[in-house]
Amino acid sequence: MIRLGLFQMGLGMMSVMVFGVLNRVLIKELAVPSTIATVILALTLFVAPARIIIGQLSDIKPLFGYNRTGYIWLGAIGLVTNAWISVQVMWQLGASLKAVGWTVTTYGWAGLLGFVFALYGLSLCLCSTPFATLLVDITDEDDRSRLVAVDWSMLIGGTIVGAISIGVLLKSLEIDATIAQVQAQIDRLFVIIPGIVLLLTFVATWGIERKYSRYSSRVSTQHAESQLSLKKALSILTASRQTQMFFTFLVFMTLGLFIQDPILETYGGEVFALPVGKTAALNAFWGGGTLLGLSAAGFWFIPKLGKQKTARLGCRLVAISMLLVIAAGFTYNPVFLQLALLIFGICSGFVTTGAIALMFDLTVPETAGTFIGAWGLSQSLAKGFATIFGGVALDLGKLIMPNIVLAYGFVFCFQALAMIIAVKLLDRVNVREFQTSAKEMIEAAIAADLD
Repeated sequence: MIRLGLFQMGLGMMSVMVFGVLNRVLIKELAVPSTIATVILALTLFVAPARIIIGQLSDIKPLFGYNRTGYIWLGAIGLVTNAWISVQVMWQLGASLKAVGWTVTTYGWAGLLGFVFALYGLSLCLCSTPFATLLVDITDEDDRSRLVAVDWSMLIGGTIVGAISIGVLLKSLEIDATIAQVQAQIDRLFVIIPGIVLLLTFVATWGIERKYSRYSSRVSTQHAESQLSLKKALSILTASRQTQMFFTFLVFMTLGLFIQDPILETYGGEVFALPVGKTAALNAFWGGGTLLGLSAAGFWFIPKLGKQKTARLGCRLVAISMLLVIAAGFTYNPVFLQLALLIFGICSGFVTTGAIALMFDLTVPETAGTFIGAWGLSQSLAKGFATIFGGVALDLGKLIMPNIVLAYGFVFCFQALAMIIAVKLLDRVNVREFQTSAKEMIEAAIAADLD
């Protein structure tokens, strides 16, 4: 479990490096408008429909002799390569903007940067979807909660390790550093960290599939030979009422977790008058709480309550914790806010562990990759829209609310509402019904192909 978690740790390091560093450099150092910068970065999320195709390919087309591992390796190589290319294109965009302003050439560089970020997102899909499917292949229902707790804790741990590593590697940069100095340090960073991530990927996955995967034993010979086409796999995915219900649940659950993401730092600054460094540190309370929640849910709550009840409990507690975050605003006390975010993080850990463990159960061996791709698609799109919605809702709140605390509270109420809707949807999810109906549809699809 820990060795597999090294891959998740690498993804966490890449995430904080790309979205933390490049977002800052684009907007502050290169003076690219924040709207253009965030749209470019969001393209990594909006290519998520590719997850379904990639998942289905990993079901039927082995790569380098493996159903999952070959795709993970290829995706990881693409991930670090596109990260480095994106930095080089970013410098060209900044140079063009400084030299000639927003001309056709500059827009061309911006378009190329967006294209590279889309390729980065596709590479992320290419490695993360088969990786999640590999976790399904090597586990049974009873041990998935512990695997989720360990590996997703290491994902969050990777963001912490990445942040510390970036701070050490960039510590020589001064506030008034020149673009040339920034470029030299960032280029070095985007060689060292991706190199570490690539190494972690190979260490994490080497030999795992060959030794532990039960994919071939779970898929009958007849099914393996028939190799369901993408069209048939998608028909199985969309025909089940349970898959539609769970897909919608994941959308609302993700909205309930991430609507606050783009406005948390500004909440700390505008309401609590915290400086930039302390607003950035607010994520540590949320992240630390999430680590506690993941461990508690994976090793205690799920074995005692079950996956669905744990996820349901987490959704309700997240909704309540958002009321604490709103209440903190009326006290203007940063310590109250930090405590509220710690509680929010713990509750988020419950939801995340329960939902992911349940997600792994809502697959069938013949089309596991396709289903995991669909669940990843729902989360990626919802996270992208949550980022946009959080900013729009805040602007709307500031227009209609009499004070700033109520404006932010307006946004957090939407987050609580999304979690309440998620609970209602989760109540209608039935794993046994899904497994029975999906099996019947697969049998029918294979029979049709044989006829």
